[in-house]
Amino acid sequence: MEEPIERAARDLINSNYAIALTGAGMSTESGIPDFRGPSGIWTKDPEAERRAYQTYHRFLANPKEYWEEKLSGPSLFGDLTKVEPNPGHHALAELEKMGILKCVITQNIDNLHQRAGTENVLDYHGNAFKLRCIDCNARFDLEEYDLQGLREEGRLPPHCRKCGGVIKGDVVHFREPIPSDVAHQSLEEAWRCDLMLICGTSAVVYPFAELPRVARQRKVETERKTGAGIYAVERVPAVTIIELNAEPTPLTQEGVSDYLIQGKTGEILPGIVEEVKRLRR
Repeated sequence: MEEPIERAARDLINSNYAIALTGAGMSTESGIPDFRGPSGIWTKDPEAERRAYQTYHRFLANPKEYWEEKLSGPSLFGDLTKVEPNPGHHALAELEKMGILKCVITQNIDNLHQRAGTENVLDYHGNAFKLRCIDCNARFDLEEYDLQGLREEGRLPPHCRKCGGVIKGDVVHFREPIPSDVAHQSLEEAWRCDLMLICGTSAVVYPFAELPRVARQRKVETERKTGAGIYAVERVPAVTIIELNAEPTPLTQEGVSDYLIQGKTGEILPGIVEEVKRLRR
């Protein structure tokens, strides 16, 4: 029986359209705190969680006040510009450069996949380094707007340079819909892929956690020779789903994933990359 790392490497090499779904487990390995873990942001400060559930409502009710508060307080995550991608991020970028990995869909807002060199990234929950128009979904880098200048001039909230709509931070808040363009593209990727790596996500936050289940629904027809020598057509899953997680998840328990490689993504993913290189020699 193959070792899990070798099995994953072979599955990746044999795939035609592999994608990765990534979650907080990858960010914590770069030193970014999660929300509900033992040292999580909300574990330490339950009041911060209560406020977080009100943020989107406050934005809709008073965008100016939302921006005043956002620009006057520190980030929940600290200074993300000082956080570096870890070996797991770099490994996914390398798989993309090899032509194996076609897309990364991430729950993380830290921009670390892009900084590691991955080009095709869908920020499912937004990106802390971007702004988004709530009308047309146009996105802008933070540097494109002088937010503190607008604040000092009393011209908040900022407005979209394309359609004039109100601008908010790109990060998706609780009770805020996933932006329609990202939601649609993510579903397309999940439906198209024939291999899905699930890296460092507990798979309990919806609708992101629905993506592996969407992929699992797709079937292809294959011929199988029976004991009587007759060929029968049967429908089999069209995707191989591999979990790389510290602990089993509902995807493991429900049989949505084909197998689990348990451990740190920053150790497993580089191992898979090295095994891919060895098998390709």
